[in-house]
Amino acid sequence: MAETAPGSGATEKQGAAPRQKVQKTEAEWRELLTSEQFHVMRQKGTERPFTGALVDTHEDGSYHCGACHALLFTSDTKFDSGCGWPSFWLPQSPGAIDEHEDLSLGRRRIEVTCATCGAHLGHVFTDGPQPTGLRYCINSASLAFAKK
Repeated sequence: MAETAPGSGATEKQGAAPRQKVQKTEAEWRELLTSEQFHVMRQKGTERPFTGALVDTHEDGSYHCGACHALLFTSDTKFDSGCGWPSFWLPQSPGAIDEHEDLSLGRRRIEVTCATCGAHLGHVFTDGPQPTGLRYCINSASLAFAKK
């Protein structure tokens, strides 16, 4: 059974402030990102479960896009889902991420990307905790953590 999230997502929500889009060539991204970050964020790769640097981070702080540094999540919404990737139940703001249908791997999933630069972050599923019931399953390589 495929896990899917509602497609209403965080794209263009009413009242969300418009973001200045970051656009770079693939060559520019290659120079700015590590090879792992480039693979995950620009080529839609996935790090192996339980290997990411931020899986076990429990400090107060904020999680930013590893490519453009846009604020994506806060530690207040991070939870231990046991899936092997950092998990959050709510983005920092309605316009922080975009959602896209992903039919790879033979099932329907909802991919999440940074709304500012388009970097692949991970996927969102409907098996998270309340109050949203969502689990944003995010690659550590897509994130930069700023301790509070």
